[in-house]
Amino acid sequence: MGDPRGEEKGEGKGEGNGRPGVPGVPGAPAAARQRARTSRLRAFRRSPFFPATVLLLIVAAAAGLFAGSYTYAMANPTPHNIPTAVTGVPAPEIKRAEFVQGMEKALGAELRLRHFATYDAARNAVDDQQVYAILQDRRHTAELDVSGASGATVAQLLTETAPQVGKAIGVPVTVRDINPLQKGDPRGLALFYITLAAVIVGFVGAIQLGVHASALNPAERIAFTVGYSLLGGFTIAAVVDWGLGALRLPFAESWLILALTMFTSGMVFTMFSALFGRWAMLPTWGLMVLLGNPSSGGAVSWPLLPSLLGEIGRWLPPGASVNAQHTAVYFRHDQHVFSFAVLAAWAAVSCAVFWTWRHRHPGGRDTSAVDPG
Repeated sequence: MGDPRGEEKGEGKGEGNGRPGVPGVPGAPAAARQRARTSRLRAFRRSPFFPATVLLLIVAAAAGLFAGSYTYAMANPTPHNIPTAVTGVPAPEIKRAEFVQGMEKALGAELRLRHFATYDAARNAVDDQQVYAILQDRRHTAELDVSGASGATVAQLLTETAPQVGKAIGVPVTVRDINPLQKGDPRGLALFYITLAAVIVGFVGAIQLGVHASALNPAERIAFTVGYSLLGGFTIAAVVDWGLGALRLPFAESWLILALTMFTSGMVFTMFSALFGRWAMLPTWGLMVLLGNPSSGGAVSWPLLPSLLGEIGRWLPPGASVNAQHTAVYFRHDQHVFSFAVLAAWAAVSCAVFWTWRHRHPGGRDTSAVDPG
């Protein structure tokens, strides 16, 4: 017979009673701990500390990505191929010339040679931004005409390399800049800076409209984005040209480009705000700053960028803006529609997406109620 005291003792331990968290029930303490952890996690997610923690991690990652993207694109620009015009001599023939081979070896890149029958034709190709330099092969000499306005970094690289190669092979080399940069912008960075200002202020303006003018309805929001873009573009152009004298701008055209850039940037953020709500800054920053600005060709010419960035940069708003501004300032009679089309397409798509999903955009106000007064 069993010991009654043992049975009572067993009951005291709760054996077999099926109550969770009671000693004697297998797995009960673990289940209780799991419920406690779930409850704490739920409370944390509802507290203000959860979004703050997420933002902490995002800002840290964004800082690294920002530094990495600009360093990757600009710290050590390396040419892949440099479009170069050749006059008087067929390209296959001059390709075998000792000077060209020496240049390619020194650059670690290919001179993509294009033959032109006359120097004027080659110069037109420079003005149309099809080539970055003109190579003329003379008997026992070489002449290299670079275009600083086409790409300051490319022109500098060619100017530094050509005399060294000529000296090494015993061939005198004459280098001249046939289209130099303006005196107020010797490094060719001013156009990149004004574009950067238009891009960043463009989407920051859209953010501030959402914060301080959230009662604006969709059409009103677009209208005010147009307004601050026009005024902002005018201010940037006026400060750089009239105020500082750093650049002589074709004022009306540069103003239009800057205003279109600001509007496009603002509407890109507004589109992402309708799609992603409070996290809209992430795709905007990634597209316009992490990817768009380093690949724009403003700080480092496209032939010197990593090949992927060099290809996609001109299809993004910052690259299109830099290209349009650069052509307006230095190649006024050879402006291309492509850059304006890229900016207009991004602006149109952003407006269309925002308008389609405007019901998801935070803000607005109820205009259905009739004022009794």
